[in-house]
Amino acid sequence: MKFSVVRETLLKPLQLVAGVVERKQTMPVLANVLVEVKDQTLTLTGSDLEVELVGRAPLDECQEGRVTVPARKLMDICKSLPDSAVIEFSLDDQKAVIRSGRSRFTLSTLPAEEFPNIQDMQGDLVVNIAQGSVRRLIDRTGFAMANQDVRYYLNGMLFEVADGQLRVVATDGHRLATAIEDAQVKGDLTQVIVPRKGVLELNRLLNDSEDEVELTIGSNHIRAKVADYTFTSKLVDGKFPDYHRVIPRNNEKVVAADRLELRQVFLRASILSNEKYRGVRLNLSNGMLQVFANNPEQEEAEESVLVQYQGDSLEVGFNVGYLLDVLGVIDSQEVRISLNDSNSSALIEEGQGHASQYVVMPMRL
Repeated sequence: MKFSVVRETLLKPLQLVAGVVERKQTMPVLANVLVEVKDQTLTLTGSDLEVELVGRAPLDECQEGRVTVPARKLMDICKSLPDSAVIEFSLDDQKAVIRSGRSRFTLSTLPAEEFPNIQDMQGDLVVNIAQGSVRRLIDRTGFAMANQDVRYYLNGMLFEVADGQLRVVATDGHRLATAIEDAQVKGDLTQVIVPRKGVLELNRLLNDSEDEVELTIGSNHIRAKVADYTFTSKLVDGKFPDYHRVIPRNNEKVVAADRLELRQVFLRASILSNEKYRGVRLNLSNGMLQVFANNPEQEEAEESVLVQYQGDSLEVGFNVGYLLDVLGVIDSQEVRISLNDSNSSALIEEGQGHASQYVVMPMRL
């Protein structure tokens, strides 16, 4: 096995593939990346048994073969070389030898046969959608995913395909985020839960362009094909909560405000909120929203902002971090907040259209 390649051609796929590799391993070979040369194509594969990413790059002169080498060390070597460096890779007595200019590195290897292969999946459903659309969906909802929750089905994101649309939903039990984009769909209605790591790695792979990504959804896996990359993730085997029941439908008090102005008000108030609970108190009255925060050191913050609202007064508490997360991902100028009473969840939406919806549970202060 032998090949030579320009540093940048190797480094870009290697960085993405190595991102899948966990630092702590159950099997030594999982710390490695599978390097394969066949049909004048270099293929790099990283896996942690749950998520697999395959990257490809064209080669000119090469000798076919396959081996696994330490992912982090190979990536660090490539990153440390000059931008225009040419990297020569070869095998010598079960060692990988990397040469570039006057530099020479020898890495240990493990047999390619030991590297796990996520089984070839048969997809029941194919979704074709712009990369930018998938990235927008994840960016607008990913913050609400649970992290290491005992309710394992919350440690991921619901992908729901129906009626020519892809909807994603994320919740940690305290807040919920959902967004929807148009897509070309071949297959029936389906709901699957993609694990948190799978969502984050898929998002790293995508850009904001209109270039298409093909999602194939099977019974146990989801696969995404993007340009020279193939991403595969196992699905979470569980039932996601019925998000329809969580989204308030009859909130009567509707507040409209400038999103950036409201975000600045919450940011300033959060400085003096309780560091553990992050609670702020909102007082709503005709045309005015007052925001109060305090902490155990007896420090207080008080802010007022003009809003569009006519109706009865209301006092309600929220985790200000949850409100800031929502206002940070919405990009419309105006934001609408629907409330009912001090014990009911708030529904936050963009001023124009309802492509994204956010539900935040109240706090007792």
